[in-house]
Amino acid sequence: MPHRKQIVWRSPTGDVIACVEKNKVLQENLVEIRQVCQDALEDAVLMGCDEKQVRAVFIELMNNLESSYPPQE
Repeated sequence: MPHRKQIVWRSPTGDVIACVEKNKVLQENLVEIRQVCQDALEDAVLMGCDEKQVRAVFIELMNNLESSYPPQE
């Protein structure tokens, strides 16, 4: 199931990212991330893990990601 909501991506200054190819890549990335997370969630639940805990771990993982690029302005 693809990501349903069309996201308007913005730069750090608030400008809309209007490039069709950039938006296509970002949308494809979301679809891939969603599928990997869905698979991992299902694996964890099938192995007896608490779904709420797995979701909390996913959120913590996302919140702790760091970019290897300097901030853009």
